[in-house]
Amino acid sequence: MDDTGLVLPADAADAAAAAAARRIALAAPALDADAEAALCRVFAPRVRRYGLRHLRDAHAASDLAQLVLLRVLEQLRDGKVREPDRIVSFVFGTCRMVLHEWQRGELQHERLLAEAAEQLPAAEVAPVPSLDQHRVADCLGRLAERERSVIVLSFYEERTAEEVGSLIGLSAGNVRVIRHRGLARLRGCVEGARP
Repeated sequence: MDDTGLVLPADAADAAAAAAARRIALAAPALDADAEAALCRVFAPRVRRYGLRHLRDAHAASDLAQLVLLRVLEQLRDGKVREPDRIVSFVFGTCRMVLHEWQRGELQHERLLAEAAEQLPAAEVAPVPSLDQHRVADCLGRLAERERSVIVLSFYEERTAEEVGSLIGLSAGNVRVIRHRGLARLRGCVEGARP
């Protein structure tokens, strides 16, 4: 894209990027904000596409574009780019290098996690109390019809208090009170059967 906002063909965009890179390198250590902005306008979408192709994640591709352009601008400002006319190769070489660093970092991170997991003592897991399903069903059957309906609709069908209330003609607040009392009776019945 040029300064007027028109999309340039690839060769023209590369030529504009090379010109911007030369301007940045010549201006160093001072900043040439216009040249830097022009360079970013040319490469940001291209580096994002490169990132999407290799990372398959839009956010990671945007992060890649930001990091690569930042590194390229720093290298140009510091005079470390020997051939500013070959900026396209430099930018995509930087992309490959950053991706390699990320992959190496992920592998190292996974290795460190595996080592840490081996060094941690095994956690003691408390036994899960067994549930007597027949007893729960029996106790549920002993509840009043309205309490049983509210509990079944709330927990089995996973409906909200408002939905339950509209189904059985009660307010949401009344449903909550009935559910609370019904659960207390159900718990008392189930726990009362335990030795």
